[in-house]
Amino acid sequence: MAELAGGYIMSDKCVFVYSEQFLRYKFHDDHPFNQLRVKLTYDLLRTIGALDDRHVVPPRMATDEELTLIHDRAYIEAVKAAGRGELSETAAANYGLGTEDTPIFPNMHEASALLVGSTLTAVDYVLSGQADHALNLGGGLHHGFRGKASGFCVYNDSAVAIQYIREKYGLRVLYVDTDAHHGDGVQWAFYDDPNVCTFSIHETGRYLFPGTGNVNERGHGAGYGYSFNIPVDAFTEDESWLYAYTMALREIADFFRPDVIVTQNGVDAHYYDPLTHLSVTMKTYRAIPKLAHQIAHEYCGGRWIAVGGGGYDIWRVVPRAWALLWLEMTEQSDISGPLPAAWRERWQPLSPVSLPLEWDDPDNLYAPIPRKAEISEKNAQTVEKALYFIRSQRRAGT
Repeated sequence: MAELAGGYIMSDKCVFVYSEQFLRYKFHDDHPFNQLRVKLTYDLLRTIGALDDRHVVPPRMATDEELTLIHDRAYIEAVKAAGRGELSETAAANYGLGTEDTPIFPNMHEASALLVGSTLTAVDYVLSGQADHALNLGGGLHHGFRGKASGFCVYNDSAVAIQYIREKYGLRVLYVDTDAHHGDGVQWAFYDDPNVCTFSIHETGRYLFPGTGNVNERGHGAGYGYSFNIPVDAFTEDESWLYAYTMALREIADFFRPDVIVTQNGVDAHYYDPLTHLSVTMKTYRAIPKLAHQIAHEYCGGRWIAVGGGGYDIWRVVPRAWALLWLEMTEQSDISGPLPAAWRERWQPLSPVSLPLEWDDPDNLYAPIPRKAEISEKNAQTVEKALYFIRSQRRAGT
C-alpha cells in the first residue's frame, strides 16, 4: 500500500492502462463517442493524487491473430481497407462501416486494435499475477460483432479478451455489463458457452438501441442458463437500479462461481446522459464497482478486469463516475465533497456546460418521477424472471 498526497492509501496491486493514443479512436468532431473522457478522468485522478506513475501501464496493439479469436479475417481486412480509404461504399455497408453510428475514419484498424490490445494488457497483468485488478477505460466496446461494426464499436475488446482468457488461461469468466445499452456483441459471442456467464443490466430495448437484452435471452445449447438480462424501464432511479443489480449479481456469482470477473462500466444510465432515458446518479456509480470488487475477492481470488463503455455526457458524468471506479478498485473510495478547483479551472474553458462542483449529485438533480412506484415494481418483477432459472435449480437441488 502506498500513501499519497491528501492522505489517500492506494493499493499497489492495481494497474491503470492508459495512452493518449486512445484519442485516435475518433469518428468525427460531432460524434457522441469521444475518448477525451478518458483523458478527463486520468487528469482528475492525477490532480487528486490518486493515480501514481507506478500504476500506469502502456497498452499494446492487438495482433490480427488475437482479433480473430472473435472477428472474421475478411472483416479485419475490410476495416484496414476502410481506414486507408480503399473500401467501397457498398462493401462498407455490408460490414456495418460508414454508417451514422460507426463512420469510417483514417487508420481505424490501428486505433481499434489498440483498444483491444489495451484490454488484453489488463488481462495479462491480472492473470499473470502482477496485479489483482486492472482498469482499461479505453475499452468496453461491447456492440462489435464477428463480422460487423455496430453502435460506435469496430472491434469488440471485451469479447476478444474473454476468448483470450479462455484459450490462454482456461478460466471461467463472469462478464458483468452495466452500460445503459444491452451488451449484445459479448452475449452473442458466448451464447452457447457454459464457461462464460454474461449478465447485462440495461434500459429496455423497447426504447433504446440495440433493442435486444430481453429477460428470456438465457443462452443456447450447452450455454443455456448462462446468459442473464435485466432490462429496466425508462426513468429507473438509483434505488430500483441498485436493487436489481445487487440482487442479481450476488445470485449469479454464487450460481456460476467464476474464476475471474470482467466488468464493462458504461456510465450512460446517468440522468444527464443525452442518449438514454434513465435517472440514476453518482450513488449508483459508487455502488456498482463496490459490489464488483467484493465479488472479485469472494469468488475470484481478487481477479478483476474492468473496462469502460458508454457515457456521452463527457464533462459532468464520465470523469466523476470513472474516477470513482478507480478509487474503489484502489481502496480510496471514501472521497466526497468538492472536486479539485485546479481540474475544473483547467477544463471549464473547453466544456460547453458548467462542470460539477462536487463528487456527488445534489438530491434535487431532477424533478420527481411520477411513475416511480410502478417502474420499481415492474423492475422487481423483471429481476424475478431473470433469476427464475437459478432459483428453480436451487429448489430442485441441482
